[in-house]
Amino acid sequence: MPAGTPVDCDRLFGEFVRKGDLDALMTLYEDDASLVQHDGRVITGHAAIREALARLVAMRPQLRAEIVKVVTGGGDLAMVYNDWTLAATAADGSPIRRSGKALEVVRRQADGTWRVACDDPFARG
Repeated sequence: MPAGTPVDCDRLFGEFVRKGDLDALMTLYEDDASLVQHDGRVITGHAAIREALARLVAMRPQLRAEIVKVVTGGGDLAMVYNDWTLAATAADGSPIRRSGKALEVVRRQADGTWRVACDDPFARG
């Protein structure tokens, strides 16, 4: 299921992670997309992003995303501000709790769907 709106990128992200569907998750990213890691390192391209998101999907976390704002520009670009929380269980049984204030740049594709071009889960603190 492709993203029909900028907000759908976040909604589907959570859905695909909960389902453990890494292949579907990767359809939300442009081929040369960039993803900022927790340590600030930027990775680019499907292979690197897939490797990073595979670790997330393996945790099968519960994600909650609250879209704070969407800013559109030029009709084919949008910035999505997303406050998120994650809850999961580590292999040793200990709880994992994370949160962030994301900023994503999404772009309308030629077929009218939206995909992530730049994703920074920790952009706003």
